[in-house]
Amino acid sequence: MFRADKDFQCREIITKAVCGKGRKFSKTPHTITLANRPSSILGSWAINHTFEAEKVGDMVEIVGKHEISLWYSYANNTKTTVATETVSYMVQVPLSYLDSNCKNEVEVTAQSTQGPTCIDAKITGSGDAVEVLVEKEFLVEIVGETKVCVVLCPGDCDDEDKGFLIDEEDIESEDIEDLDPFIIDDLD
Repeated sequence: MFRADKDFQCREIITKAVCGKGRKFSKTPHTITLANRPSSILGSWAINHTFEAEKVGDMVEIVGKHEISLWYSYANNTKTTVATETVSYMVQVPLSYLDSNCKNEVEVTAQSTQGPTCIDAKITGSGDAVEVLVEKEFLVEIVGETKVCVVLCPGDCDDEDKGFLIDEEDIESEDIEDLDPFIIDDLD
C-alpha cells in the first residue's frame, strides 16, 4: 500500500487505547414468593438497577442488583397488591478480543445497553410464587496503555518525491476491509 523511497525512521508512541471489547445478552429467571396466593399477574417491571464491573482473567465480571416489582391480584381477583423484591446477579462477559500488548493497569468500563426488563411473569405450579424472566445486555471495554509504531516522513511530507506515498487510487475498499486493527507488535 505504501513504498519507501528514502530512508525512514520509526517512533514508538505509548498511548491509551481500547485493548478489549465484549458484549453479552442474558435472560435470567427469578422466583418471587408472595404473601398472598396470586390469582393473576397484572404487571411486572425491573427498577433501581446498579452494577459494578471488573476484569477477571480473560473476561469482565459484572455484579449488580435491581428490584423486581410485581403487581398481582389475589382472593379470586378481588384484591390487588404490589410485591417488591431485590435480586442480585453476576454476569460474565467474554471478550471478543483482548490485546495482550496492553501494559500496566487497565480500566474497565461497562455500559448497560439494555437495562433489566421483565419479559414474562407466570405463576408457578405450586401457585404460591411467580417466576419472572428478566433480560439485560452489557457492552464492556478494557482501556490500557499500548505501544504504537509510526513511520516518520523525512523532510516535507507534502512533497511526493520524499518519504512515503499513499495514493487514493491504489487503495481499494477490499484492502481497507482486510486491515487487521490488532496487528500492533510488542516492540520490547
